Amino acid sequence: MRRSPRTDLRWSDVTPRASFLSRRQMMAATAGAVLSAMPRTGQAGIATVPSDYSTGEAPNSLADVTGYNNFYEFGTGKDDPAAYAGSLTTDPWAVEIGGLVERPGSYDLADILSGVTLEERIYRFRCVEAWSMVVPWVGFPLSGLLDRVGVGAGARYVAFETLYRPSEMPGQNHAILDWPYREGLRLDEAMNPLTILATGLYGEEMPNQNGAPIRLVVPWKYGFKSIKSIVKITLTDTQPPCTWNQTNPREYGFYSNVNPAVDHPRWSQASERRIGAGLFAGRQETLLFNGYAEEVAELYAGQDLAQDF
Repeated sequence: MRRSPRTDLRWSDVTPRASFLSRRQMMAATAGAVLSAMPRTGQAGIATVPSDYSTGEAPNSLADVTGYNNFYEFGTGKDDPAAYAGSLTTDPWAVEIGGLVERPGSYDLADILSGVTLEERIYRFRCVEAWSMVVPWVGFPLSGLLDRVGVGAGARYVAFETLYRPSEMPGQNHAILDWPYREGLRLDEAMNPLTILATGLYGEEMPNQNGAPIRLVVPWKYGFKSIKSIVKITLTDTQPPCTWNQTNPREYGFYSNVNPAVDHPRWSQASERRIGAGLFAGRQETLLFNGYAEEVAELYAGQDLAQDF
């Protein structure tokens, strides 16, 4: 994978223009009725391979996944992202990768995706607000990107940062949070094969309201850890600042692993409401690590998960 100084090559020049135009066309169709009517795959669909890490549970509808979101950059209402995210420009897009890496630079998204095998990862998604979904993401392991740029000696954490563009992200014009949005993982969490960078869902490119054009997905953690619209990745030897953890550390820990035994100070985490399940479906039991304990429990051997919440 090649990188380019900020004033040098534009890797979008070697990407078929139709690929970028299809994203613009997709984003222009973010109205709920249009999204609800879209098939899982289509003429502009992304070629993916299935993944052994996918759950066997049925995914939520496209209308659920694209119409019920937390993305405070566009407002605090669940329908605000779908209503206002159409203004976000996602082409061109680059991700600055730096810190303790061997090949730092500003990487165009087309370059990041060059040669990458995209997988469909059907994951359970658990929000800290005690609701859940099942989402068919399109993405690739974060570890692959980190291997390509080279993890430097001494790196222990990976920090992420969301785009800051108040002219297109109206929520950033209000002091809801300390912008830009920031998140972080321990390096072993970032390298776990479950951790992916997602560029789409339902076989199509990522809708703006879901974190276009590239976002993090960490399925055993509460959803706010899966940072959206990433523009910066930094490897560091110290624990990075995370927006919700800094805003209210009593309620939002650095790890934020799904744990039914550790309640949020204002509500229980023992059960969850499945979006789209119907008014009388009731709540379902929340699973430790959101059901991914077999894959990730060993990461936290010896830790007190009530303390390291």
